[in-house]
Amino acid sequence: MSDFDAIFVGAGHNSLACATHLALKGWKTAVFERNPVSGGAVKTREATLPGFRHDLGAMNLSLFAGSAFHRKYANELKAAGLEFAPVADCFASVFPDGRWFGVSSDIEKTVARLTEFSAEDAATWRRLAGGFMGEAEHLFRLLGSPMSGRALAGTAWNLWRKKGVSGALDTGKLLLSSPRAWLDDTFASPHVKATLAAWGMHLDFAPDIAGGAVFPYLESMANQSFGMVIGKGGADTIIMALEGMLTAAGGRIFHNADVAEILTQDGKATGIRLADGETHTATKALIAGVAPGALPGKLLPKGSGNAGFDTAMKKFRHAPGTMMIHLALDGLPDWTAGAELKNFAYVHVAPSLDQMAKTYAQAVAGLLPDEPVLVVGQPTAIDPSRAPEGKHVLWVQVRALPAEVRGDAAGTIAPGHWDAIKDAYADRALALIEKNAPGLAQKILGRMVFSPIDLERDNPNLVGGDQICGSHHIAQNFLFRPAPGFAAWNTPVRNLHLVGAATWPGAGTGAGSGFMLAQRLAGA
Repeated sequence: MSDFDAIFVGAGHNSLACATHLALKGWKTAVFERNPVSGGAVKTREATLPGFRHDLGAMNLSLFAGSAFHRKYANELKAAGLEFAPVADCFASVFPDGRWFGVSSDIEKTVARLTEFSAEDAATWRRLAGGFMGEAEHLFRLLGSPMSGRALAGTAWNLWRKKGVSGALDTGKLLLSSPRAWLDDTFASPHVKATLAAWGMHLDFAPDIAGGAVFPYLESMANQSFGMVIGKGGADTIIMALEGMLTAAGGRIFHNADVAEILTQDGKATGIRLADGETHTATKALIAGVAPGALPGKLLPKGSGNAGFDTAMKKFRHAPGTMMIHLALDGLPDWTAGAELKNFAYVHVAPSLDQMAKTYAQAVAGLLPDEPVLVVGQPTAIDPSRAPEGKHVLWVQVRALPAEVRGDAAGTIAPGHWDAIKDAYADRALALIEKNAPGLAQKILGRMVFSPIDLERDNPNLVGGDQICGSHHIAQNFLFRPAPGFAAWNTPVRNLHLVGAATWPGAGTGAGSGFMLAQRLAGA
């Protein structure tokens, strides 16, 4: 048994960021991770063939690069090995009519492409990009602040003072609008609308779900203004750097250490018991980087002592699942819409708002979508070091999928457990890429498919293959994430805190929950 000031359950990037800050403030910290490596949903490994490094989950590290944690510790992270690969051609979409649209950090390139669809939209884009820094100040302040009444009041006051009543209402409308509502109000071209709406699907926002407009807006304008970054050599560059900082500061990381129980006494978290029976004590804080449903009846066998909290944790809603397909390739896809598409970090195969809405509805109904939304990542177009010379990796995220399959919207795959049908469904997804990039099949050197259930097996926080660890719909966001009254990473158990994507400010690689909680615990 060992005594620590703070114990962390799970070694995701939020836990590691929190533990690192506390360790640098003099706390004795320890992180316990069930898997042989750290990272949670940020992992890189040779999943197909030797020499081909695949990001198993997150690929885009822009949120980490722009985070408050990185701003504070940029020099230390760089010294610990953190290295980014900048992206100029950020994302694009291909369409059934053979056309494509993409956003690059060079605004003249983006506007030229827009003009081919709509001169009106090109002018709108310039206006939005020109006003983005002013709008971003308020949105980033909201997303980067604790979800408390005081913080919200400060954000609202700053918004009203700088934009007036009308401007503040415009921002409020953006935060509440569905992607379709905002896109219909803003753009004319259906191609442009579909390209931006695809980003809503990343965060569980089909086109008609309220509260989703802000994500297509932020992603498109941030990519236009700043570009994008991925990790040099793999997304796990942030994990290795965090581990290096943490251990250099005296923190400890235990792998293959499955936490079976959070120990409590008199309503206070006191430590952990591992699956092998070993116990460890936490004198100041116990931080759980877990999905909310893992607390009542599991890590807390007798519950938290607050029936309302326990019920809310059990009813925490997860987004539909995803499938990950990793390919080792002899060459990048030959996109028929345009050779320039080979330069983009992401190419979406998501033809229209209506198709995205249909796909989402099918998944929620338990059906395999007849035409899933595909996010095709081309990291070796940016960072050739991830594959042997002249070779490439492809990162394919298939959205949205049911965790339990009740049927097939296309009527060709018999319902069954994902273990039995995942390869057949992966073939359907790859056929959609093949349709837009003929010859892909002949370039495949190796393939690895992770079904929604495979994703959960590797990381129990990805319940049903939910890669964002919880829906971001309005009823489960802001002051309601993960539940009303517990948006400050608090629980009814004293000294027990939650961090990670299930807590405010939600999914992504920004380490917001971990860093904000660490600052609160350490006093700065």
